Amino acid sequence: GSEVIEGLNKAVDLAESSSDWRGIVVSNEGAQFSAGANVGMIFMLAVEQEWEELDHAVRVFQTTMMRMRYSGIPVVAAPHQLALGGGCELCLHADKVIAHAETYMGLVEFGIGVIPAGGGTKEFVLRLNDELHDGDMRINRLRDRFLTIGQAKVATSANEAFEYGYLREGIDEVVVNRRDQIARAKRAAVELAEAGYTQPVQRKDITVAGQEGLGIVYVGAHSMKSGNYISEHDQLISEKLGFVMCGGDLSSRTDVSEQYLLDLEREAFVSLCMQRKTLERMQSLIQKGKILRN
Repeated sequence: GSEVIEGLNKAVDLAESSSDWRGIVVSNEGAQFSAGANVGMIFMLAVEQEWEELDHAVRVFQTTMMRMRYSGIPVVAAPHQLALGGGCELCLHADKVIAHAETYMGLVEFGIGVIPAGGGTKEFVLRLNDELHDGDMRINRLRDRFLTIGQAKVATSANEAFEYGYLREGIDEVVVNRRDQIARAKRAAVELAEAGYTQPVQRKDITVAGQEGLGIVYVGAHSMKSGNYISEHDQLISEKLGFVMCGGDLSSRTDVSEQYLLDLEREAFVSLCMQRKTLERMQSLIQKGKILRN
């Protein structure tokens, strides 16, 4: 919610204002780390067709995530139990994640008829790009990442979160004892600072597949719909997700910036909120606590 965003911005302000601070640890003492965005607020703005206000709310969240990532001090996230939607996106933008073993991470926005728009989709494209080795098939990797979001996959443990790409091998860590988690996260922040933490620079070198990837996404979504595996609305969301992950309708592979992908992500999110079937999905979750497949 807005209080979390405000708190994160204040924490970065404070930590950057004085050399007394060496880093930030993002955690909480609640039963869950984060069950995701305020669906009620998004639903109300969409019902009232307050599109500019909705766009602004998404932009503020994106800006906060990027500010955290590109601040002058290390940021360590320490999630436990549910880390879904926006809570997962927060972890994706931390310098390091110290996850409790029983952390259930996932980008679950597809279930309410939208795509991740707090930098989650952008981050998956960036990570896909960085993980490619010579000889790897970009399209195969793109499909795997696409399906993780498109099937709203939730990791059943912190270890499984590595398989889904929510956590990074060699960077993020898992702790078994919840009582040790915050202390380890604090140590990790200090270690990053003492190793000579340098403020990262926003990326402008993210290679996207353009029309080559889009064609494969659209054909795949169409065949899934033809086989009655997904609904017409699922097909629409899949195509919007593919559009963002392929960097839009570019004629060939192109290097783009993080901001370019964030803008695509936000536009797709707002346009999906204009769909009646997305509102029906949100209403089902708010009123019945159930995911509607319409």
